Amino acid sequence: MSDSSPHADAIGLLPHGGRLRAAAERYGIPLADWLDLSTGINPHGWPVPAIPPSAWARLPEDDDGLEQAARTYYGTDSLLAVAGSQAAIQTLPRLRPRGSVGVIAPGYNEHAHVWQRAGHTVTPVSADTLDSAAADMDVLVIIHPNNPTGAWFSTETLLQWHAQLAARGGWLVVDEAFIDATPEQSLAPYCPRLGLIVLRSLGKFFGLAGARVGFAIAEPALLESLKSSLGPWPIAAPSRHVAMQALADRDWQEAVRRRLIHHGERLAALLTQYGLAPSGGCALFQWVCTPQSIALHEQLARDGILTRLFDAPASLRFGLPNVETEWAKLAVALTAVHHPEANRAAR
Repeated sequence: MSDSSPHADAIGLLPHGGRLRAAAERYGIPLADWLDLSTGINPHGWPVPAIPPSAWARLPEDDDGLEQAARTYYGTDSLLAVAGSQAAIQTLPRLRPRGSVGVIAPGYNEHAHVWQRAGHTVTPVSADTLDSAAADMDVLVIIHPNNPTGAWFSTETLLQWHAQLAARGGWLVVDEAFIDATPEQSLAPYCPRLGLIVLRSLGKFFGLAGARVGFAIAEPALLESLKSSLGPWPIAAPSRHVAMQALADRDWQEAVRRRLIHHGERLAALLTQYGLAPSGGCALFQWVCTPQSIALHEQLARDGILTRLFDAPASLRFGLPNVETEWAKLAVALTAVHHPEANRAAR
């Protein structure tokens, strides 16, 4: 379940968080008894209503209102609906000649993987060396806020890097999968600009990962190339129906932003209380660097709590619990981690 030094399977697919069935089998704990903190998905997701039968009976239509809802939500007219931002991540490397690509590290490992598979020369770039990468690379890929470190960059800095890259025909790709709780930090309203590509998703903030809905935000010519590569009907009609309503639900969005920010702070405080002060994070997750990450991951898993394990650097990412019983379960498990002698005595 490691993310920073991933190993693809026989057909080139990388492991990711949320593999709860595999964890249940490995640790002998029923699925219903797990607290899954491995994905960073909002546990208070948008409440999906009943889907009308017509959504299942017709092919998806581009004029159903989804794109207009997205334009209003993201503050830009130049976007393309895709089957989750992963669809765009996999396709973008094939839309430009092979070149040098800097990818923020540690980070979501699919970015480096797909650029490398497409024949580009990929260089992992730490957050503090992005300046020099923007001056040298053909493409710079950033996750904002970064996953898993939670690193943030100012809008001024991001636009400066974009200007450097665009001046020589380069791209700045900004994956904003975790930014919806703080939309004022997004680069989406600054699009379209030549060489600026922003990726958004309804998976994390809206809690709609299973719907597979995302958006690529860029200049029109690039979106046309991306659309041609992806082919017709990239998103199923039921997913379009749900996504359109979620993007338009401003009251829910405002309420859940406040809730997520509060719960992100609560999680950071809880981890700190038990000697695991986060090294970074955002509203949807907290990141803990510790040389005991493997042992901690295993101990929590034996208690039915799944976290996201990273090995470079050695660390864990904790998503948010949902109800109070889940917060209590995490607190009990962290008590056992912090006071192992008390845990042994209790048993």
